[in-house]
Amino acid sequence: MLSLVWFRRDLRVHDHPALSRAAAEGPVLPVYVVDPVLLAPDETSERHIAFLGESLRGLNEDLAVLGQPLVLRVGDSLEVLARLVAKHRVTRIVTHAETGSRAARALVAQVGDWARGRGLDWLVLPETGAQPCTAPALQPVTEGTGVLPGARALGFTASPCPFRQPGGREAGLQMLETYLAVRGQGLPPARATAPEAERSGARLSPYLAFGVLSAGEIRAAIARLRDTPGAAPERLSAARLLTAQLKRRDTARTAPLAEPEGAPATGAWARGETGLPFLDAAMRALIASGWLDHRSRGLLAAAGMQLHGLGAAGVGRHLARLSTDHDPAILWREMARAGQGPILDPVATGRKLDPTGAFIRRWLPELKPVPDAHLHTPWFWPEARRALAGRYPEPVLDPACAAREARALRARMAPGRGRTGSRAMPCDDPLIEGGFRAARGPQMTLDL
Repeated sequence: MLSLVWFRRDLRVHDHPALSRAAAEGPVLPVYVVDPVLLAPDETSERHIAFLGESLRGLNEDLAVLGQPLVLRVGDSLEVLARLVAKHRVTRIVTHAETGSRAARALVAQVGDWARGRGLDWLVLPETGAQPCTAPALQPVTEGTGVLPGARALGFTASPCPFRQPGGREAGLQMLETYLAVRGQGLPPARATAPEAERSGARLSPYLAFGVLSAGEIRAAIARLRDTPGAAPERLSAARLLTAQLKRRDTARTAPLAEPEGAPATGAWARGETGLPFLDAAMRALIASGWLDHRSRGLLAAAGMQLHGLGAAGVGRHLARLSTDHDPAILWREMARAGQGPILDPVATGRKLDPTGAFIRRWLPELKPVPDAHLHTPWFWPEARRALAGRYPEPVLDPACAAREARALRARMAPGRGRTGSRAMPCDDPLIEGGFRAARGPQMTLDL
């Protein structure tokens, strides 16, 4: 029995139930299809393609060591799979459950209907097992491997990301090791400032989003640390924090919310040119690195929707394009949390997240001449017009006034639903009402 294993966001050979199950029963043809439906152009950019390419190279190397390299093709998934099934007389297609975008879920359902209609076995397994499974040996199948085209060839415009994390399993394992050994021993994510979060954040989310690492593997690493005699209390604390974040991730991915229609946002907010230093620094950091701590990212999303009047679709898709760790299964739940969360003054919140101004000074070098006392509000600095003219914009809005107007608008749109203002509006989303809401300000679900 020849099985075709269809890879998507599960780019690994370890803890891969579909690959292990198929290999246990005969030869395996491992396939990845570069499909426009799965790439979702409105939510994907050059940085994702680069990370994907590095991860696919690592996956191909790992599969080759096991006995069968990856078969990579470009095109419509159903057409590509149909050709391979006919050529190799495949009798079964094995894949993981799809929890991504609406289009991706529809595509997987379409392929499943086609496979069953042709009399093929169609087997869908969880992304990770109850216990991580080891990589299986594979029997070779004669088929060309293929290469991933560049981002430009796939139709994506340039998206420079000089500080992007590298893709691939080795990079992910190194990030996990350094977090548990050193980086995770700082403040908990809910208390860390933006500069502290840059240094101590787990930064595992890109590897989880592309399936280079599985949540099961990370939990297994945590269990090994806990079982290590004499493990330092600081390392055990980092393990507990990571366990909590994985639990939140699991909850967020169980039931993806509906996806609003709309193109990615543009303009001053999207470029990091609002004249509000912390917001601009956060956007510039995300543009340059593809990663941002959960509180800063949550503030960006909330300010875009609540203060700048941008729709959830525009805000969400712009942040998705910039975030290397974009996970379609989580995006719209995060947007709901941010949009329905507390309406705060971004200047006051920025002071809490960057009390020394180190984050702003790193990402907004044009504010170098501004004294510390005016760094969060340079428009109050008497020398601002002379020193910053042509270098940094004046504010596009009055943050305190915009926050008051947003609270008033929320009150008018939801009469009788309780107090508004510094607390989140009641809503039907259990993630918001169930304990993740906090007076600290808008946050994303994760800090991975």
